[in-house]
Amino acid sequence: MTTLDPRTQVLLIDDDPHLRQALSQTLDLAGLQVVSLADARGVAARIGRDWAGVVVSDIRMPGIDGMQLLEQLHEQDPDLPVLLITGHGDVPLAVQAMRAGAYDFLEKPFASEELLDSVRRALALRRLVLDNRSLRLALADRQQLSARLVGQSPAMARLREQIGALANISADVLILGETGAGKEVVARALHDLSNRRDGPFVAINAGALAESVVESELFGHEPGAFTGAQKRRIGKFEFANGGTLFLDEIESMSLEVQVKLLRLLQERVVERLGGNQLIPLDIRVIAATKEDLRQAADQGRFRADLYYRLNVAPLRIPPLRERGEDALLLFQHFADGASARHGLPMRELQPGQRAMLLRHPWPGNVRELQNAAERFALGLDLGLELNLNSPQSDVPLSGNLSEQVEAFERAMIAAELSRAHGSLRSLAEALGVPRKTLHDKLRKHGLSVADTGGSSPDDLD
Repeated sequence: MTTLDPRTQVLLIDDDPHLRQALSQTLDLAGLQVVSLADARGVAARIGRDWAGVVVSDIRMPGIDGMQLLEQLHEQDPDLPVLLITGHGDVPLAVQAMRAGAYDFLEKPFASEELLDSVRRALALRRLVLDNRSLRLALADRQQLSARLVGQSPAMARLREQIGALANISADVLILGETGAGKEVVARALHDLSNRRDGPFVAINAGALAESVVESELFGHEPGAFTGAQKRRIGKFEFANGGTLFLDEIESMSLEVQVKLLRLLQERVVERLGGNQLIPLDIRVIAATKEDLRQAADQGRFRADLYYRLNVAPLRIPPLRERGEDALLLFQHFADGASARHGLPMRELQPGQRAMLLRHPWPGNVRELQNAAERFALGLDLGLELNLNSPQSDVPLSGNLSEQVEAFERAMIAAELSRAHGSLRSLAEALGVPRKTLHDKLRKHGLSVADTGGSSPDDLD
């Protein structure tokens, strides 16, 4: 039995053909979409938790009666409204059904207006229940995104908003981001928040595949397709059927493979190497690149038609150097996680260390920061590029000594200013300077408590 059309608003079940036809006409004339059935067998299997309709059923029926149907339906969705039709002698049974969770019961004979009024009230309740569920899911999704994509910068807030908007649409997505920015994390978030979350998530790095095997890996092959192909191989695209395929470093694909990928994206079919059968695919493709594909297309290194096909829904991941103080949040997040994994006490960054983190350019982005945080948690020396135990390791590399010292001092104060949430008392204590000295340095470096939105009563002291 097929799943019920989601546009159906009323599922009517009655073994009396004359009554069934009359009730169907009444509901249809009122503008409601109706499906009528003579018995209740298989009904529960046709209704999903997101169906926005109501069930109207007779109580006395051969096979599965109305009470049994009510029990089956409420096992999978206790909030589904079920209206029961009863004869005069079935009123005690109907009262029992109401106690078991039935929405309403109608005693024969009943007026058409009575049926329509009950159905409309039940539909309004159903819409309210589904709206509340949707809001709860949206809130859970936002919380999940905030836990995965840590950061309070405007750039990260926009990225989370875009992911939420794109998650449940069918369009393929192109993720743009530097190495280590978190492209696979974003791809997995898109998959896990989508209606494909129960399907497979298959990740493949095109840049890591040898040219000789890339087509076989992606599209699969039949026995004898080439030397050494002794048995059938299912490719990554076919393996991802019903889910999401994440294709990283797409810019490294040869032009020949790009032609096949374009055909697959347009026709949603795959043909194994050495085979003649076209295999339909139900997949979403998320591609990722660290290059400007438009520029690569202009230079003849990437097909322009494939670029335009992929660039329908682009997502740009900001590099860490553009995310301001997110570096501090991420560093502490990763360091605390590493400490917990290794059973070590959690370490807290010192003011000078936080200033250095903010000034570091992070060429390796989040991946570099995560490695640094892991080493910090283990108490290891991080080397010359980022040594959290040496305040000299990340001073500015240009200007005379006085200029470098001033630049470092400003970065250190700016880092602590945000952490103190606008409280000058907390800021002075963290930096270990008198309040008067702190006021002077804030004016000297053009910093203000107002920049943080702080409103503590001691701000003006």
